[in-house]
Amino acid sequence: MKGRLGRSEGMEGRIDPADPVLAGVRVLDFGRYIAAPLCAALLADLGADVIRVEPASGASDRDVMPLGPDRDGALYSQMNRGKRSLAIDFGDPHESPVLRSLVAASDVVVVNMPPRQLAKAGLSYDRLKALKPDIILTTISAYSTTGSGSNLTGFDGTGQALSGAMHITGDGTMPTRAAVSYVDYSTGISAAYATLAAIIRHMRTGHGQHVETSLLRNALAIMNPILIEVATGVRSRRATGNRSPISGPSDAFRSADGWVMIQVIGDVMFARLAELIGRPDLVGQDDYASDIARGENGAALSEIVANWCRTRSSADIMSSLSEVRIPCVPILTPAQAMQSPELQGGGYFSYPGARDVPVVAPLARIAGSAELRPSPRLGEHNEEILREIGVGPA
Repeated sequence: MKGRLGRSEGMEGRIDPADPVLAGVRVLDFGRYIAAPLCAALLADLGADVIRVEPASGASDRDVMPLGPDRDGALYSQMNRGKRSLAIDFGDPHESPVLRSLVAASDVVVVNMPPRQLAKAGLSYDRLKALKPDIILTTISAYSTTGSGSNLTGFDGTGQALSGAMHITGDGTMPTRAAVSYVDYSTGISAAYATLAAIIRHMRTGHGQHVETSLLRNALAIMNPILIEVATGVRSRRATGNRSPISGPSDAFRSADGWVMIQVIGDVMFARLAELIGRPDLVGQDDYASDIARGENGAALSEIVANWCRTRSSADIMSSLSEVRIPCVPILTPAQAMQSPELQGGGYFSYPGARDVPVVAPLARIAGSAELRPSPRLGEHNEEILREIGVGPA
């Protein structure tokens, strides 16, 4: 079956500028949970036709963070917006007439599995190329596909633990995992941008390729400056709670009626803060002479600012700091965040399908984004997808 991606020659005459950027690109999403499904969702945000393939009984990630008996979970709602659902019992694509036809009619396959499991499922690059020579395969694993852990399974916490991040998170009494899955999310984003690069290359050359990334690779990228410090022997970081180790005062401070986050970076901003809190003498002290000095001596500096904040309301603190152009925001609960004035009118949330589920998408505003559609019900698009690829319902 003929591919859907086109070469760049003469493309201007075949593309409607009003169409979403990736209109005409078909993506098969075999991913589960966050990293791979997010990669595919970001492509759907740009107009790709993303088909989520899962067993007829439904995949286990539909129920993560459940919202009720008649609704898919919160995680599924975000990760699968804009997709179509194909629910079928399948094995190796080479043995399934549906998947054989579907791969042949698609441009990209996204999956999160280690190499051995990928091969067992019939989704290795060589196997898929036999069905579609110019296919783009994007795979996400826990580790590098060439190292000793290449076939091990892992999750977000794997990357946080092995990158050193957990050791420097928290108050130092024990290693602490970040509450949000930043490794999964960053991996999904990097997989999406690499897949876009592969799509552009295909449009120019007609060639497919295998795009690979991993949770650990992205966790290490986020930790890289700290790892460089260690490797060069300059310093070894330790946990500092909410306090920044590279500038100050940058910390969470208790007010008379709540908590605020204050972040000071640069000599000029520090001088303005010192004047505001009645401590201009701090500017001339060696311990606070630079950002790095203020970060490394931040415990004492945070205590000085904490004393100034303690008797003032959050609103008073924020108003005073705003006047001298110093970032300060309230520290909100998730419920408060949904009602925050800072979020209102910013276009951060959409409610696809008029449902009461706020989905943040797309991550960046770009001409050519697709209209946001809600996550699909299990098997919602079976008939239309089978009809498109010329496979009968049986």
